[in-house]
Amino acid sequence: MAAADTGFDMIATNNCGESIADLLSELDRTNECPKTILYSLNPVDNELLGTLLGCFQSDEVPGKIQLGSAWWFNDTKSGMEDQMRALANLGLLGNFVGMLTDSRSFLSYARHDYFRRIMCNMIGNWIENGEYPNFDASLKKIVEGISYNNAARYFGL
Repeated sequence: MAAADTGFDMIATNNCGESIADLLSELDRTNECPKTILYSLNPVDNELLGTLLGCFQSDEVPGKIQLGSAWWFNDTKSGMEDQMRALANLGLLGNFVGMLTDSRSFLSYARHDYFRRIMCNMIGNWIENGEYPNFDASLKKIVEGISYNNAARYFGL
């Protein structure tokens, strides 16, 4: 049984990809696969989950299977950048539902502002480096989507 200060609150290496794929495959086979957000406490899993989510998308629900925002040990500037970079490289960053709120803490709302600044800086750097087109309309849609609109659509708000 895990208890405080016993070493269980750490990054661990688990081979979870096959089990998650099996579960989602079975749910998909029986048309019972719900909208799902996959989180990892280990940054090593970003690419694994980034490729896995692409296997179970739906025409009816944009971004049906999501890579959850950088969380816990990944909830740092570099962790957020790594998570978004993996999603942009392997999936569709434009469908990302963005940062979530830890509703237990009023101060967690500041995390949204921090996340948005990191996201906009990252996208801005891609544009300055010629890695993404500088089209205001598409950039506005991506940033507003990740900041609010995608979550509102995904959760039916």
